[in-house]
Amino acid sequence: MAVNKVPVLKRCRSLGLDPLYLGIDKKSKRQLKRANRKVSDYGLQLKEKQKAKFIYGVLEKPFRNYYEKADRMPGQTGENMMVMLESRIDNVIFRLGFARTRREARQIVGHRHVLVNGKYVSIPSYLVKAGDEIEIKEKAKSSERYKQILDATSGRTVPEWLEADPENLKGTVKELPRREAIDVPVNEMLIVELYSK
Repeated sequence: MAVNKVPVLKRCRSLGLDPLYLGIDKKSKRQLKRANRKVSDYGLQLKEKQKAKFIYGVLEKPFRNYYEKADRMPGQTGENMMVMLESRIDNVIFRLGFARTRREARQIVGHRHVLVNGKYVSIPSYLVKAGDEIEIKEKAKSSERYKQILDATSGRTVPEWLEADPENLKGTVKELPRREAIDVPVNEMLIVELYSK
């Protein structure tokens, strides 16, 4: 499996992204030294794509597949793609507050700690549907790790399309998110322009 080894804060600086979107509560004191160059349209489009891929932890080929799938769906391609990225099980675990970062959520899913409608799911890219019940397996609920995670994420607000029960480490997908409910600073129209060339 390919892993991006670039330090997170360095990558956030280069993309002009606040680390809080990744669930990281650190700030970099360094300033990015960059000449005031005019960025081309392609450069802006590429930066938006890299930002979305970095936030959701998706590599190029699966990201392209999301775009192609979204293009075949009715409605706007960019919105469809953002809804699919937001509906990934690793992102949902992060949004429910059962993981500090999306990377940690991906690891939790990979270690078979997550049940969707009573069945184990170990694929981070699994897409949830409206009405799905998500919970952490019984054996893992009492572990010290989840107590620390819940302490760290207690102040985080859960989006309105999800319903969380932190005491029992359970959650429900009330509906699929609409674009307005997704607080990720990505202009998906630029990504669509980039791929539709």
